[in-house]
Formats: sequence, C-alpha cells, structure tokens
Amino acid sequence: MELVVGRVAKSHGIRGELAVEIRTDEPELRFAVGAVLHGRKPRDRKLTDYTVEAAREHSGRLLLRLKGVDDRTAADALRGVLFVVDTADLPPSEDPDSFYDHELEGLEVRLGDGTVVGTVIEVLHSAAGELLSVRPAGRESGPDSKSPPTGEILIPFVTAIVPVVSVAGGFVEIDPPEGLLDPE
Repeated sequence: MELVVGRVAKSHGIRGELAVEIRTDEPELRFAVGAVLHGRKPRDRKLTDYTVEAAREHSGRLLLRLKGVDDRTAADALRGVLFVVDTADLPPSEDPDSFYDHELEGLEVRLGDGTVVGTVIEVLHSAAGELLSVRPAGRESGPDSKSPPTGEILIPFVTAIVPVVSVAGGFVEIDPPEGLLDPE
C-alpha cells in the first residue's frame, strides 16, 4: 500500500520547477536533494521514479526541480502527479486524529443510525482537500478491479461530515449534508 506525501499543483516558471502541495510532516526528509520520489497520476498505479535536484520554499509551497524535467512543457505534463511512499516503511501514527490513506481504505461507511452507506475504496487528494471515494453498498466495481465503481460517492473528509473514524472498529460514521448521498 502507499501513502501520498505530495501532489504536483502546477509548473512554476519556465525552467521546469514544480509547485508541490506537501502532505507529509517530514518534507525536509522526503523532498531532500538527491531523494528519489515515486510518483503516479491519480487513479493510476504505475509508479515512475524522479530524483530531486533542488528544493526550496516559495509563498507557502515547495518548489522542486526534478532530474529530466527541464522546461515548462515537461513540468506541465506532471501536473496532478502524486508522490507516494510505501506504507510498510512508515511508523505508526501517534496522533489519534491523523490517518494514513491505507488505514481508511476498506472501512465501512455508515450513518449515525447504523445504516450502511458503502465502503471507502480510495482517499482522493485534491486542491480543495481530501475526499473519501465510497463504493455504495450493493454496488460492484467496474469490469476490472481498477475501474471506478458504478455510482461512486465522494465525501469531503472533514470533521463536520465525518465526525467518527474507527480504524479498529472498521468503520467511519458520516453526517452528510442534505443532497450529498442523492444520485445525480
């Protein structure tokens, strides 16, 4: 399994720099010069390795230069790439309100009254924040296991909507605003 530690937001300038949204508590370690990053496009499992040539902070974002990414066109092609690490290499989280993606995937999603809504199949990282991708109860995945499920529900992963997360209990409890679970 893997954990997202950064996301390429956009290119910066004309020399191939990338503006990266940091999703790790250890950016100085993960994005150090010489570090090898494993990157993939969202919803794609194929990993590509990138070597960090330079890293600097600029206006609250991390700017990276990667080996082989030398111009704006090459940098633009990496927009949306997620940098990931293998979860087997991670220490357990000490914060009870912090979760790794792999801890949430597979959890049952239910309402406060116990009604089962579905199962978390993926945690999506967007510019607006994290979303739980939920396969509705009683629905199957597409023809191959990598296809998104029919009728996928996207639930913002914020405390107001997801007030209870019980990794040990195998569920998340949601309090959805009106219309969130309605099809269409």
